[in-house]
Amino acid sequence: MSRPAVFFDRDGVVNVSPGAGYVLRWADFEFAPGIVEALRVCREAGYALVLATSQQGVGKGLMSQTDLDDIHARMQERLAADGAAFDGLYACTCLASDPDCTCRKPSPEMLQRAAADLHLDLGRSWLVGDADRDILMARHAGVPHTVRIGDEPPCAAVATHHLPDTTGLATLLAAELPPLTQ
Repeated sequence: MSRPAVFFDRDGVVNVSPGAGYVLRWADFEFAPGIVEALRVCREAGYALVLATSQQGVGKGLMSQTDLDDIHARMQERLAADGAAFDGLYACTCLASDPDCTCRKPSPEMLQRAAADLHLDLGRSWLVGDADRDILMARHAGVPHTVRIGDEPPCAAVATHHLPDTTGLATLLAAELPPLTQ
């Protein structure tokens, strides 16, 4: 039986946005305020937790796949200690200019792969992101519930919920996630 998930973008949602740069090593990674509590709310409600992130720094040669894997392993270790680890991690490391890339947001490929791998019901799922490409990815995958983080006005994609930052995310998700029946 499939269950819904809450999909999370990484930079700007799970961790503090590096701005115009990239998080290239664990020392540069800082969890966003309130995100661990938000992940725990989803876990306790019975939802799968999935990270769907674009990490072009690998494609640009600024970091290796091993560097990215190390950051994610350390992130998972810290989250597991708080009962909030992800069930799946999906990263597109292609360059934005790569004409052969099929996984770069707003493509739904990462969400569809997660759904197949983890037996997820996309039609009952949620996505939390900080950019139009995140919200559009959810739409293209059939994910109906979206939370847009940030003060920038949306251009092409209107989310079902909007928060200026992650500090109120746990409260919003606790109030809005439909209870799952076992």
